Amino acid sequence: MENRRFEGKTEPEIVYSRSVKAGKRIYYLDVKKARNEDLYLCITESKRKQTGESEPPQFEKHKVFLYKEDFAHFTEGLNDVIAFVQSQLGAIEERQEWIPEAEETPAAVETVEEKPEDKSLLGSLLNKLKN
Repeated sequence: MENRRFEGKTEPEIVYSRSVKAGKRIYYLDVKKARNEDLYLCITESKRKQTGESEPPQFEKHKVFLYKEDFAHFTEGLNDVIAFVQSQLGAIEERQEWIPEAEETPAAVETVEEKPEDKSLLGSLLNKLKN
Protein backbone atom coordinates (compact mmCIF):
# COMPACT_ATOMS: atom_id res chain seq x y z
CA MET A 1 0.00 0.00 0.00
CA GLU A 2 1.35 3.39 -0.96
CA ASN A 3 1.62 6.24 1.52
CA ARG A 4 -0.41 9.05 -0.07
CA ARG A 5 0.01 11.39 2.91
CA PHE A 6 2.84 13.29 1.23
CA GLU A 7 1.53 13.07 -2.32
CA GLY A 8 1.67 16.42 -4.08
CA LYS A 9 3.68 18.08 -1.31
CA THR A 10 7.07 19.56 -2.01
CA GLU A 11 10.17 18.96 0.12
CA PRO A 12 10.98 21.88 2.46
CA GLU A 13 13.54 24.34 1.06
CA ILE A 14 17.11 23.82 2.28
CA VAL A 15 18.57 27.25 3.10
CA TYR A 16 21.92 26.08 4.51
CA SER A 17 23.64 22.71 4.47
CA ARG A 18 26.83 20.98 5.59
CA SER A 19 27.93 17.39 5.45
CA VAL A 20 30.35 15.65 7.78
CA LYS A 21 32.09 12.48 6.64
CA ALA A 22 32.88 10.10 9.49
CA GLY A 23 34.16 6.73 8.30
CA LYS A 24 31.30 4.77 6.72
CA ARG A 25 28.83 7.40 7.86
CA ILE A 26 27.94 10.81 6.52
CA TYR A 27 26.01 13.31 8.61
CA TYR A 28 23.98 15.89 6.71
CA LEU A 29 23.10 19.02 8.68
CA ASP A 30 20.38 20.84 6.75
CA VAL A 31 18.66 24.04 7.82
CA LYS A 32 15.21 23.91 6.24
CA LYS A 33 12.42 26.44 5.91
CA ALA A 34 8.97 25.33 7.07
CA ARG A 35 5.75 26.43 5.39
CA ASN A 36 5.33 29.13 8.07
CA GLU A 37 8.80 30.53 7.14
CA ASP A 38 10.34 29.19 10.39
CA LEU A 39 13.76 27.54 10.21
CA TYR A 40 14.61 24.17 11.71
CA LEU A 41 17.54 21.75 11.66
CA CYS A 42 17.31 18.33 10.03
CA ILE A 43 20.18 15.98 10.97
CA THR A 44 20.46 12.93 8.71
CA GLU A 45 22.81 10.03 9.33
CA SER A 46 23.54 8.01 6.20
CA LYS A 47 25.35 4.71 6.71
CA ARG A 48 26.52 2.43 3.94
CA LYS A 49 25.09 -1.08 4.33
CA GLN A 50 27.13 -4.16 3.51
CA THR A 51 26.01 -5.64 0.20
CA GLY A 52 27.47 -8.16 -2.17
CA GLU A 53 30.28 -7.02 -4.45
CA SER A 54 28.09 -7.25 -7.56
CA GLU A 55 25.22 -5.28 -5.99
CA PRO A 56 25.06 -1.47 -5.99
CA PRO A 57 25.72 0.09 -2.56
CA GLN A 58 22.73 0.67 -0.29
CA PHE A 59 22.40 3.29 2.40
CA GLU A 60 20.47 3.29 5.66
CA LYS A 61 19.22 6.76 6.68
CA HIS A 62 17.99 8.12 9.99
CA LYS A 63 16.67 11.65 10.55
CA VAL A 64 16.29 13.89 13.57
CA PHE A 65 14.40 17.18 13.37
CA LEU A 66 15.46 19.89 15.81
CA TYR A 67 13.27 22.96 16.21
CA LYS A 68 14.47 26.40 17.36
CA GLU A 69 12.63 26.26 20.68
CA ASP A 70 14.69 23.17 21.56
CA PHE A 71 18.14 24.48 20.50
CA ALA A 72 19.23 25.69 23.95
CA HIS A 73 18.20 22.48 25.72
CA PHE A 74 19.68 20.28 22.99
CA THR A 75 22.97 22.21 22.99
CA GLU A 76 23.15 22.07 26.80
CA GLY A 77 22.51 18.32 26.80
CA LEU A 78 25.00 17.67 24.00
CA ASN A 79 27.72 19.71 25.74
CA ASP A 80 27.02 17.85 29.01
CA VAL A 81 27.32 14.44 27.35
CA ILE A 82 30.53 15.43 25.52
CA ALA A 83 32.04 16.73 28.78
CA PHE A 84 31.15 13.44 30.51
CA VAL A 85 32.79 11.36 27.77
CA GLN A 86 35.89 13.56 27.88
CA SER A 87 36.07 13.22 31.68
CA GLN A 88 35.89 9.44 31.34
CA LEU A 89 38.31 9.05 28.42
CA GLY A 90 40.49 12.13 28.70
CA ALA A 91 41.36 14.09 25.58
CA ILE A 92 39.52 12.84 22.51
CA GLU A 93 41.51 12.72 19.30
CA GLU A 94 39.77 14.78 16.64
CA ARG A 95 39.43 13.76 13.01
CA GLN A 96 41.30 15.69 10.37
CA GLU A 97 39.88 19.12 9.54
CA TRP A 98 36.71 18.93 7.49
CA ILE A 99 37.08 20.36 3.99
CA PRO A 100 33.86 20.79 2.02
CA GLU A 101 33.79 19.23 -1.41
CA ALA A 102 32.52 21.49 -4.17
CA GLU A 103 30.13 18.89 -5.61
CA GLU A 104 28.41 18.41 -2.23
CA THR A 105 27.37 22.05 -1.86
CA PRO A 106 23.98 22.76 -3.48
CA ALA A 107 23.88 25.92 -5.61
CA ALA A 108 21.17 27.52 -3.45
CA VAL A 109 23.10 27.03 -0.24
CA GLU A 110 24.31 30.18 1.45
CA THR A 111 27.87 30.19 2.76
CA VAL A 112 28.55 31.38 6.29
CA GLU A 113 31.83 32.76 7.56
CA GLU A 114 32.66 31.07 10.88
CA LYS A 115 33.88 33.13 13.79
CA PRO A 116 37.14 31.90 15.36
CA GLU A 117 35.49 31.64 18.78
CA ASP A 118 32.75 29.34 17.39
CA LYS A 119 34.50 26.20 16.21
CA SER A 120 31.72 23.67 16.82
CA LEU A 121 29.77 22.66 13.74
CA LEU A 122 26.49 22.37 15.58
CA GLY A 123 27.17 25.68 17.35
CA SER A 124 27.69 27.48 14.05
CA LEU A 125 24.46 26.04 12.63
CA LEU A 126 22.51 26.98 15.75
CA ASN A 127 23.93 30.52 15.63
CA LYS A 128 22.93 30.79 11.96
CA LEU A 129 19.37 29.76 12.82
CA LYS A 130 19.15 32.29 15.68
CA ASN A 131 20.14 35.19 13.34
